[in-house]
Amino acid sequence: MAERSDNSQMLAKAEVLIEALPYFQRYAGRTFVVKYGGHAMGNPQAAREFAEDIVLLKAVGINPVVVHGGGPQIGAMLEKLGVESTFVDGLRVTDKQTAEVAEMVLSGAINKQLVGWIVQAGGKAMGVSGKDGGLVTATKVQRTTKDPESNIERAVDLGFVGEPSAIDTTILDTAVSAGMIPVVAPIGAGVDGETYNINADTMAGAIAAALGAARLFLLTDVEGVLGKNGELLTDLTPSRIAELKGDGTISGGMIPKLETCVHAVEAGCDAAVVLDGRVAHAMLLEFFTARGAGTLISAEHTPPPN
Repeated sequence: MAERSDNSQMLAKAEVLIEALPYFQRYAGRTFVVKYGGHAMGNPQAAREFAEDIVLLKAVGINPVVVHGGGPQIGAMLEKLGVESTFVDGLRVTDKQTAEVAEMVLSGAINKQLVGWIVQAGGKAMGVSGKDGGLVTATKVQRTTKDPESNIERAVDLGFVGEPSAIDTTILDTAVSAGMIPVVAPIGAGVDGETYNINADTMAGAIAAALGAARLFLLTDVEGVLGKNGELLTDLTPSRIAELKGDGTISGGMIPKLETCVHAVEAGCDAAVVLDGRVAHAMLLEFFTARGAGTLISAEHTPPPN
């Protein structure tokens, strides 16, 4: 009886591999850009599973590039140092001291920890920031806010918060061709020589577009994009996203994530996916099975095959 059970389990594994085979073949040699962040980063078991997924992608001929966040970790370090934080539209106002702490946490502790997880899982990872090799040139983010009483807009200075203005993929291309898995911290340098903290979603989207990636994965703390009745919306296009924003279905922190996805698919990335990074192997379920997971965003004229 035990032998029959073992055979059934092996057969199930074989069927999974057979189901995944067309996807292995279709995307061999292509690039996946994966944004990893949120509370999953503080869970060692989730980190191990994520690292295993990344190593598996590399093993089957796909080139993963990881871009990580670290907002909660930055916040914890600032609190430990007694530095107060303020936010405007979800972006941390970043003075010189905060920028230095952010670079220390992102490019140091978090980046090297994630590299370590991937190496432990059997991969060859290389940690860099957007400053290395001139990967990301950043410009200062400009924001305005409207006074609720006077309805007058005023400029808000976010300090050293930046957004990508140019991407030079040389260092990533070199690492990938050497069999490495790049792990990128969301820090960039401006033409003024200053260091800027960049939203990790935005950074991942810009890199995915520059690389012409087959997929941009945004791993989040939610199931994906939800409809008015809480149902998962599995396939979206830029025009449909605009409609959902207009009627209030999409709101809050999901708006900038989807704006990043739209920019990426309109600028050269085949498709983007918003999915729940808390679910074990969610990225593999989305890509290598017919069932999929999360919300897939593709350009109007080129719906992807799965």
